[in-house]
Amino acid sequence: MLLLTVAAAMTVYLLRNILRGQIGDRIVRFLVNAFHFRSSDALTIYQLVIRNNMDMILFGIILLFLVIYSVYWFTKYFDEVSAGMDKLTEESDDEITLSPELDFMENKLNQIKNYLEKQKKAALDAEQRKNDLVVYLAHDIKTPLTSVIGYLSLLDEAQDMPPEQKAKYVGITLEKAYRLEQLINEFFEITRFNLQSIVLNKQKINLQFMLQQMADEFYPMLTPQEKQVSVNVPDGLTLWGDADKLARVFNNILKNAIAYSYENSVIDISAKQQDKNIVITFTNQGNPIPQARLETIFEKFYRLDTARSTSTGGAGLGLAIVQEIVTAHDGTISVESNPENTTFTVKLPL
Repeated sequence: MLLLTVAAAMTVYLLRNILRGQIGDRIVRFLVNAFHFRSSDALTIYQLVIRNNMDMILFGIILLFLVIYSVYWFTKYFDEVSAGMDKLTEESDDEITLSPELDFMENKLNQIKNYLEKQKKAALDAEQRKNDLVVYLAHDIKTPLTSVIGYLSLLDEAQDMPPEQKAKYVGITLEKAYRLEQLINEFFEITRFNLQSIVLNKQKINLQFMLQQMADEFYPMLTPQEKQVSVNVPDGLTLWGDADKLARVFNNILKNAIAYSYENSVIDISAKQQDKNIVITFTNQGNPIPQARLETIFEKFYRLDTARSTSTGGAGLGLAIVQEIVTAHDGTISVESNPENTTFTVKLPL
């Protein structure tokens, strides 16, 4: 801007002196020679048209100069910004650099570039985890299916099989069929989780009744390892929400607590009203969750035990769906873990 001001001042000074000196004489001679005016008439025309309007002429010249200069610089800036926007989609670690005058735009473009790169990486990671999961599930489905076919073939071929042995084979076949059904349901769960939006049918819920009933339903899973569930909920504590979906939330959290708790331990389920919220906690005693994994435990297709087990391995959707449902209820879910215990906390509006 300083250079522009100096250049404008110099231009005004030079033009005023030029138009008053030899240039003025040449304009008069041009009028005489070109239009055959008398010298006095040409001089009068020069004075009336040019000399008396010197300020307006200078202003017009300077304005034209400023417009051309501004267009040049703005075009340059637009070209820089356009080039910077083109770099947003480039796979490069280089930052976008613009002229010092465009620092604000440079910072904004770099923020957008970093955000897009993180989003792209997250999408690729999620896709890779999903592909891996499909491969694992396909392999796991094949295993129980092979067993089911094998035992059914034995039962079909050996018509005179002893009743005890037949009952044993039927039991194993039924167990493998249930496992096969579970894995197929997980395939459907993946599709539903990706395509289905959550629609809530809210109603008044007796929280104590819901949690106690759920704990009783898990009795067959608790008994073999002598685990217990303790439900501590005040009488009359009610919640406004979708009963089916919240039951699924509590079911998934409790299932994880049972799977990762020590034998002969007690899993505590507590609820209380806190301001305008109801806080439900699930606390179990077990191996602590590493701090680095606490941030990703609610991600889609994430599994805490990375080495899958065909007997206990799930799709890694349980806690991700839990978070989706809780968020749909305008609530929050968090987890804390230490060597003593692990606690999942669900906070929902009263």
